[in-house]
Amino acid sequence: MQSLIRVAQSHEFATEIKDLQTKREISRKSKLLTLNPFLDESGLLRVGGRLRHADTDHSKRHPIILPAKRHLTELIVRDAHLKQMHMGPQGLLAHLRCNYWPLSGCQTIRRVLRKCIACFRVRPSEKTQLMGDLPKERVTPHRAFINSGLDYAGPFPIKLSRNKTGKSYLCIFVCLSTKAVHLELVSDLTTTAFLNALKRFMARRGRCANLFSDNGTNFIGANNELQALSRMIKGERENIERFLADQSVQWHFIPAHSPHMGGLWEAVVKSAKTHLKRIIGSSLLTFEELSTIFAQIEAVLNSRPLCPISNDPNDYDVLTPGHLIIGEPLNSFPELDLLEVPTNRLTRFQLLAQIRQNFWSHWSCEYLTQLQNRYKWQKPHYNEIKIGSLALLKDKDLPPLRWRTGRIIETHPGSDGHVRVVSIKTSNGVTKRAINKICVLPIET
Repeated sequence: MQSLIRVAQSHEFATEIKDLQTKREISRKSKLLTLNPFLDESGLLRVGGRLRHADTDHSKRHPIILPAKRHLTELIVRDAHLKQMHMGPQGLLAHLRCNYWPLSGCQTIRRVLRKCIACFRVRPSEKTQLMGDLPKERVTPHRAFINSGLDYAGPFPIKLSRNKTGKSYLCIFVCLSTKAVHLELVSDLTTTAFLNALKRFMARRGRCANLFSDNGTNFIGANNELQALSRMIKGERENIERFLADQSVQWHFIPAHSPHMGGLWEAVVKSAKTHLKRIIGSSLLTFEELSTIFAQIEAVLNSRPLCPISNDPNDYDVLTPGHLIIGEPLNSFPELDLLEVPTNRLTRFQLLAQIRQNFWSHWSCEYLTQLQNRYKWQKPHYNEIKIGSLALLKDKDLPPLRWRTGRIIETHPGSDGHVRVVSIKTSNGVTKRAINKICVLPIET
């Protein structure tokens, strides 16, 4: 061991060793200046320090100096880490300094401990990627609800009769471009109830071209109602997709366990529940009364301000989703651009069309520019997700040591080339996961 340490020191501290052998002072720019090093009888660099008169072992008073970025140092740290039953960085550093003095000790130990599989599985860390660009459906002016997100909330207790209660659920539709909200109360988690809610939605708001929702596995959990919803979406997916195909609607699913990719409708769920709790508290309502309450909550959510309509300090009007919902027939025809036409040359019908186009102009010029900033995930990460790497699949219902292990078999780069979704093969098959829902094991390949 001493021979290996002597070789490592001779490569890293050749100048300091030469100065000490010729009995000259070491350079003031040397990393060893504060340690007052000296050469022992074996030719090893040791710490001189200030503990010469301490009543303790010689190796503790004058530990051997170890270079910071040498493989031998990492091996010594790893061996001590395993012998001390995976001790943490501070305790491990104190233990090592009884015999050795690794330079940049904390950084060196943390670098070694990050590669320990057993420690990583206890406290796994996920990967993040640069926040992605908004999808085309979010930034393109369209009729309200032509591109919609879908989610369920509940259950909510309802009063069926004097001594009998039941459950109801909330089906939420949110427009991706205007953030307009449509709420439908459903009686159960059957396919028939969902399709009826979808028919009511399209009858009132018009047909949608694209419908986005969580993957069915997102609803798996300890809650029985959520399991029932998951079974409904999985088991009846063919029937639902057949109905949507007849209506020329495409149904898109986000990756499993990736609620941040459906943040728009998750925020609506939170807002609807907040208003409901403040209005009814613990009161028990009938199905009709609860449906009325949700209709009123829908009106409140559609009155949320998106941005000011003008910069005039005396103008207190704001652009809301409600401005963008009302004004276009369900079977409307294309209209001319009337924004630049003087008001006195317009017919009454054209005046209404110009008002509606002004709302969309404000949406494009003012609200859309507010979506530029990336408030988190601001740095891109390249080549950190590699095909063939082993990874843990995060599961909020299980402790980290029981998370499933899988191997990345495919990456799915976005339009900007950054990988945010991967396909992982596990013992249960292949699944898609967002990269912040997996923890890549620190195995050197």
